[in-house]
Amino acid sequence: MSVDRQAQLATLPQVDALVRGEGLRSLVARHGLPPVVAAARAAVADARTAILEGAPPATAAQLEAAVRETLEGRDRRRVRRVINATGVILHTNLGRAPLSADARAAVADAAGYATVEYDLQAGSRGSRTGPVGELAAEVCHTPSATVVNNGAAALMLVLAALASDREVIVSRGELVEIGGSYRLPDVMAAAGARLVEVGTTNRTRIDDYRRAIGEDTALLLKVHRSNFRMVGFTEDTGIDELASLGRDHDVAVVHDLGTGLLRRTEGGPLADEPSVEASVANGSDLVVFSGDKLLGGPQAGIIAGRADLVEPCRRHPLARAVRVDKLQRAALEATLASHARSDRPLELPIEAMLHADPARLEERARWMVNELGDRARPLPTVAVVGGGSSPGTQLPSHGVALTTDDAEGLARALRDVDPPVIGRVRDGEVVLDLRTVPPSQDGDLVDLVLLARG
Repeated sequence: MSVDRQAQLATLPQVDALVRGEGLRSLVARHGLPPVVAAARAAVADARTAILEGAPPATAAQLEAAVRETLEGRDRRRVRRVINATGVILHTNLGRAPLSADARAAVADAAGYATVEYDLQAGSRGSRTGPVGELAAEVCHTPSATVVNNGAAALMLVLAALASDREVIVSRGELVEIGGSYRLPDVMAAAGARLVEVGTTNRTRIDDYRRAIGEDTALLLKVHRSNFRMVGFTEDTGIDELASLGRDHDVAVVHDLGTGLLRRTEGGPLADEPSVEASVANGSDLVVFSGDKLLGGPQAGIIAGRADLVEPCRRHPLARAVRVDKLQRAALEATLASHARSDRPLELPIEAMLHADPARLEERARWMVNELGDRARPLPTVAVVGGGSSPGTQLPSHGVALTTDDAEGLARALRDVDPPVIGRVRDGEVVLDLRTVPPSQDGDLVDLVLLARG
């Protein structure tokens, strides 16, 4: 190593001196000493490597900036509140269904000590899932129900409790894969069930199921193709036919509805979406669905149906591994209570967004444009349900198009404000769709756009 290179390395400050300097004092107060020390050590090491590779030595200000960027980057990766202006209502990357005011209040109450497993009347231990299961059964119009921490866990628990080392018959056209490499055949194998495929990818008839039933058949499973559609030369078997076949052979029928639409709808964006109500009315023995999609609540999985089928799921050892925590339970109870009060509980944000009036969205967009001034214009848009629900369904919407010389740069600047604004870049403009922005956030959104524009 040359003398000059050694001299340059000697100019770098000691980590302790860098951390205790005036420039990083506020970071120590905010983040604590260990994270700042770790970031400072990494910054000095990077500066040392750069010198050895021929770069000039970093100044103290540059090292402090590197430490600050490391810690701010860590903050950006934490869960943060955002304004969703994408027009995707159940945006998986943004947490799917936003909770109602009642659900948020319930979560806040449950964040401290709470009666998650305590019976106030008896003054002793109570059931974690019993009360919320009773409420789920009420809104599903089924004899019994239980809850777990997500929809995938609900199906796995059903398979493990009712079909371990036995056969489960499924149409080839319903062997779905959803996000995160969740594949139905893999889930069945992990639960110990033996998959029996029937029919073809595009056509499965009731006789295909009938011929496959044997002494070792535990379940007939129907899976909603929630995140894709099959069109053309297709044929499907309805849940009513499967239920009749199941009764004839004393085989339970399970319907994995996935998205969790409770009530049948006449017209509107969810007219083609299967509902819990219809599935139960048509004879399903068990229905399985998610809480954070069309139900409009927190991440959860609901198993509802015959009591003699729900009870083995509730008592299975796997149930503890996939149980809800106190915050999920509180939010789910509040959400189910909203559905118990009304067939269309508009206090749930997802319900309000699904049924928003496009004319009112346009009024809001025009007001926002007046506030933003030049280089903003109202724009008709198309929103979607998202979250693997109603694929291909489009909802007429309205938003604001922000004209700029650097659309990607403006989108990035919007993500850097607090709270971040998540929009879309389209045709060289940043588009903010108002269907997914609550009216109460309109003023904040204007202020944040002005801030991001500088």
